Amino acid sequence: MRTSRARDGSLHQKAYAFIQQQILAGRLTAGTAISEVALARQIGVSRTPVREAIGQLVAEGFLERIPGRGVVVVQPTREDLIELYELREALEVYAVGKVARHRPSSAELGVLREACDEIRRMADRLRHSGRERLNDAEMQAFLATDLKFHMLLLRLAGNRRIMKVVADTRLLTRIFSYRREGHDAGQLESIHRYHSQVLDAVQAGDPELAMERLREHIHVSRQERLEAYDRWEREHELQRVVPLPAALLQPAETAQPLSRAERQSRKRLPVRVPANT
Repeated sequence: MRTSRARDGSLHQKAYAFIQQQILAGRLTAGTAISEVALARQIGVSRTPVREAIGQLVAEGFLERIPGRGVVVVQPTREDLIELYELREALEVYAVGKVARHRPSSAELGVLREACDEIRRMADRLRHSGRERLNDAEMQAFLATDLKFHMLLLRLAGNRRIMKVVADTRLLTRIFSYRREGHDAGQLESIHRYHSQVLDAVQAGDPELAMERLREHIHVSRQERLEAYDRWEREHELQRVVPLPAALLQPAETAQPLSRAERQSRKRLPVRVPANT
């Protein structure tokens, strides 16, 4: 009996982790309908653990049940994004202050520095490529590296509950992030600069400076995300506009040509010459 329950729990966690990964990877975007049958086939399990995982993700706010459509990936609103960033600020800023006070080891700082410097290398590669922005695959790699840096800091704070809450908020904001265009080199360099400043303050054992720099970083990120959301919303609203009739959109010079009979008729019209005054 105990073995059976353990196996069921393992399958549930497998299904839960798989669906989360699909959201993180952008394969399940906002508004996408969730199919128990398709997911069970992909994961290689029965529908029961998939149904349980979906129920957990609904309870946690990643999925939602919509009458007539079933379960879909949640569609974050502007207010959702603001609340998520406020939550991140409250928890991450507190955590980084705690990390700075405890002074991580050289090995721990080395892992953080590597994650930090990888973003600088991304900026360098982008500049050398001649392209303006990261492509989809590169943006995925950036998001993973950025998440790694922040989660490593949280892990050093030693609070598993904070890690869980922040990981959930990051996942919810990632649902929206796939609508935006890739970062340019300037954005990558700005993020690297903030990460480096936070890390320098942690290494120096200066909690106030570390907290201040991370707070600024989160504020800048929130502003960029809200601007991206506003652009997406404007574009989305434009798509809802009912198109005008084609006849009204046709330029005058492209009107249908006159028939031969109409041209001949116009040629026979008398020409009026104004009388001399």
